[in-house]
Amino acid sequence: MRRQLFSLFFLLMVLPPFPADAAVAQNLNPREAFTILGQRSDLYLLDVRSPGEYQLARLEGARLIPIDQLSRRIAELPKDRPILVYCAVGSRSAQAVNYLARQGFPELYNLRGGIYAWAQSGYPVLQGGP
Repeated sequence: MRRQLFSLFFLLMVLPPFPADAAVAQNLNPREAFTILGQRSDLYLLDVRSPGEYQLARLEGARLIPIDQLSRRIAELPKDRPILVYCAVGSRSAQAVNYLARQGFPELYNLRGGIYAWAQSGYPVLQGGP
């Protein structure tokens, strides 16, 4: 955890400020996220938690890129699709969407409350390996 915080702090220190035309992520509560998942078949789900957290519970179809790997794996993300980012409680995902916005990703969503809020709302999660 300490390493992830250091990595994030480092990213925030070396990144330039938001350009004037940078996208701004929209925060979605679990109900809104569930709705958009049903409406947008092109939605890319990005999980920025650790592999262990991903094994415990994840959203169906989500791809794992831990936040401390995001900057070096950014080429794996589509710029032509909307991206919904989530983590455990919404903090890491908020940081990730801010970073992605600065990198020019145009349509970003953050799951406010993370997968914990999602599961508490009764929405489905997968467990175990992919």
